[in-house]
Amino acid sequence: MPGLVHVSTTINGNQVDFLCEPRQSLLECLRDVVGMTGSKEGCNDGNCGACTVVLDGRIVTSCLVLGVEAQGKEITTIEGVASPEGLHPVQQAFLENAALQCGICTPGFIVASKALLDREPDADEARIRHWLAGNLCRCTGYDKIIRAVLDAEERMKA
Repeated sequence: MPGLVHVSTTINGNQVDFLCEPRQSLLECLRDVVGMTGSKEGCNDGNCGACTVVLDGRIVTSCLVLGVEAQGKEITTIEGVASPEGLHPVQQAFLENAALQCGICTPGFIVASKALLDREPDADEARIRHWLAGNLCRCTGYDKIIRAVLDAEERMKA
């Protein structure tokens, strides 16, 4: 098909090849081409964080990254957070602390929170709030989310 670009990337540890238009966002490619619908489209202009993924070790809003930019990169999406053994401590803490409601923002919060705790296992509340400032929640408020991240931090240390 003319106009399509072949992209070879690693998503959640698996080699993935896909075809996309040069103008398609990584979010569109993940959801519509690859079939990974866990990342959500909230605003499509980089302001809400619902589509947050880890791209080569950095959190990014996938609605602002072109799919072709994933060439040769490593991507972690919400689908790659849990393991075959069960939920990641961040996911478990979100459940147990009632840190989610409608679920649109939850994948982005979880991916960003895990990325923070992987990088800074002793993050304090102020650091967590600063790190998650690019993620918006319209339902729960932020206190339950922050408590869940602090809880996950303790679980990961144990």
